[in-house]
Amino acid sequence: MLINPSRKAPHPTVTASRPHALFSFGTLRDERVQTALFGRAVPTAAASLRGYTTRPLPITVPSVIATSGLDVHLTLERAYGAVVEGAVLRLTEQDLAAADAYEVDDYTRRRVLLSSGESAWAYLDARPLRPAARIVIVGDSIAYGRCDPRGGWAARLAASHIAANEADHRVFNLAIPGSTLAEVSEQTPALLGPRLPDTLLVAAGINDSAVSLSPAPPAHDDGPAHLADSLDALAATALAHNARLVVLGPVWLDEERTRDYGGLRFTEARALELRESVRTWCRRNHVDYVDMWEPLHGRSDLLVDGLHPAGEGHEALYRHVTAVCR
Repeated sequence: MLINPSRKAPHPTVTASRPHALFSFGTLRDERVQTALFGRAVPTAAASLRGYTTRPLPITVPSVIATSGLDVHLTLERAYGAVVEGAVLRLTEQDLAAADAYEVDDYTRRRVLLSSGESAWAYLDARPLRPAARIVIVGDSIAYGRCDPRGGWAARLAASHIAANEADHRVFNLAIPGSTLAEVSEQTPALLGPRLPDTLLVAAGINDSAVSLSPAPPAHDDGPAHLADSLDALAATALAHNARLVVLGPVWLDEERTRDYGGLRFTEARALELRESVRTWCRRNHVDYVDMWEPLHGRSDLLVDGLHPAGEGHEALYRHVTAVCR
């Protein structure tokens, strides 16, 4: 069993000198580990995290084993109705960097919502779909599965995810063809409550990269320069439900084959700009990003109209998502 210090500091207020709250359910609660990492014990208070349980994770990195004294740590797994008891550590920027260096590659730092309502960092499974149970997918026509009678990569993901645990696993595909990220961010909050999601998969944005063919200036521009607001809103929505946000980037398109869609033209240059904008936002905000560009890159034969994947294209996207995320 991992050591849980019996002597706790009073619950402190986060200050400029300790701006980070980190939820620990394992070895970081041990004062010996804290001293080894931070040079001292840090302010700590009891806390809990709903909707999760733990499972053992074998550790093979010698330096981590030497610091913790254990070759098996814990990792979090989603479980509706469960609670993990732990502690909140109050850390400086330097402390947080040391904690990041201590955690093995099986973990990644993401935002969670504690039972108290406080937002905190926690180290979660580096593969976001491996601990998931209830997944909601929001997005555009590609996430919807247009041009594939089998329902696209999302339907394939749903089938395999539910087959792994029919009793507890659910996938809800709420994608709407033609949606921009702004529209997805506006529509999503009302959709999540009844579905009790633990993972929110956002697969939208290609419509934001379209260039208007109208000579009149658009009333508003949802292009790559304006994506951050929509992604910020989706991150806040996911956190409010304690759901992990996973953002899928745009797929490759063959602009020589794409036609005009309702006065819009899709170009590879704009799609690449979108890809980089989304990837940069995810990196800065510690949000999972899945690059969907490469599986179809240069494979025009896998696209029906230069934009929408055919069945084989969706199969390639499904294999890529599962290889990266599960």
